[in-house]
Amino acid sequence: MNLPHPDDLTSLVLRTDFSDDSAWAALQAAIDDGDESRHATYVSDPAFAGATVQSLVDADGSAVEKDKLYYLFVADETTMTDPEHPLLAVDLADEPGRAFRVPPGWYADVSTNLTIANMDFVEFADAADASGTYRGFHDDDASAPVG
Repeated sequence: MNLPHPDDLTSLVLRTDFSDDSAWAALQAAIDDGDESRHATYVSDPAFAGATVQSLVDADGSAVEKDKLYYLFVADETTMTDPEHPLLAVDLADEPGRAFRVPPGWYADVSTNLTIANMDFVEFADAADASGTYRGFHDDDASAPVG
């Protein structure tokens, strides 16, 4: 299995659950909502149906150096069934397989900073809450996306 590459200055959003086309469309709309900048390269290829984090890590690990990815976002069963549609962000470089959830409202923040290498995956992963979900860098009383 070869992982697709995102377009320039975007992050890869790879669909692995094909149970609900309307949830996939809602996820894309939520990510793209109100932002003129393109942050995602969406891949909805049934060849990735049911792919696990480990199989994605293994696929990236077997790629030649120039084809390796640093991270990706997975639209898995949880993404499709949870009303918040949180993507699974997966590290493929520094700590392959380390992951955290990202609700669409926070996707642009994470994607942009990772794409331009302004921040490292670990910084976002370490900021995830007790449920393993990133909801921004904030004080205890903040809860909404900044910007």
